[in-house]
Amino acid sequence: MEAALLAASLSGCGSTETSGRGDGEYQKINLSMAVNGTDTQIDSLVAHHFADMVAERSDGNIVIDVFPNDTLAGGNSTKGVEYIAVGGSDLGAYATCVLANLEPKMSVATLPWSFTSYQQAREVIDSTGGEYYAKLLKEKGITYLGSFHNGFRQLTNSKRPVTKPEDLKNLKIRVPGSAVYMSVFKALGASPTAMSWSEVFTAIQQGTIDGQENGCSVTKSSKMDEIQSYMTIWNYSYENDLFVANSKIWESLEENTRQLLQECATESCEWGRDRLEDEEDQLIKGFRDAGMQVDILTEEQLKAFQEAVADVSAGLKAEYGEEACAAFGIK
Repeated sequence: MEAALLAASLSGCGSTETSGRGDGEYQKINLSMAVNGTDTQIDSLVAHHFADMVAERSDGNIVIDVFPNDTLAGGNSTKGVEYIAVGGSDLGAYATCVLANLEPKMSVATLPWSFTSYQQAREVIDSTGGEYYAKLLKEKGITYLGSFHNGFRQLTNSKRPVTKPEDLKNLKIRVPGSAVYMSVFKALGASPTAMSWSEVFTAIQQGTIDGQENGCSVTKSSKMDEIQSYMTIWNYSYENDLFVANSKIWESLEENTRQLLQECATESCEWGRDRLEDEEDQLIKGFRDAGMQVDILTEEQLKAFQEAVADVSAGLKAEYGEEACAAFGIK
């Protein structure tokens, strides 16, 4: 299947029309863009915003076909990022915890409480952090184009309020298959379960798992508030989505096409960041209005969680190394 997708993708690039064009006219080309989320999740929204912008500014010559739910990879996000690396998809937007399947150090910025605000995350990632992502991805055949918020990750569950570490004991929590998330929840006494995102809603309904952790935007767009009774706002980890391209396909594009795509990717990332930040307080209010118990932890309450995962954080920092940590201001 990988070979078929790769062939299809490359044949799309190879069908570019170059003759008979006027000055400044863009090549005619169709590019695929893969995202893991549903049509209403931030990665899909950013991808569609990008596609619309590109179509408008290229006078319809450049068409971006967006594929949500990792449909090109059969719903499997791990395969989805592998397809980006081999050219099975031309473009993509994936969370760093998913890209960590290619390179574990991609998860360094998700270490517990690395960032205290969205503004801090913006500033760090748009400088040394983004440069570090670009370096790691280049080695995997992927070109880094930008970053947007997936959100500070919060916790929801069906069993009980979680305001202290002991409340997590034996709760079955779905987490992405990242060493950071698995290790953190194990240290807190929970039972973390790696599971494809497409399976989570049904697993919670059936009682296979008790809860999940994600940003407020994803929690709402995936309708977790309809099947979960308790939410803990603790900003324990910042997660972002990276806007990326297969490097060989990217380099095969005409220079003005690359310039336009980079421009639109950068603007779309900023649009996504602004949207997510602007809606977060309203989402929390909406969760409460709908009957969900939302506990916003105080600094004093957070200390107990931070102390409980201190050894895990120290071990992961040592594993990722000084260069990785320094790129994100992690000490």
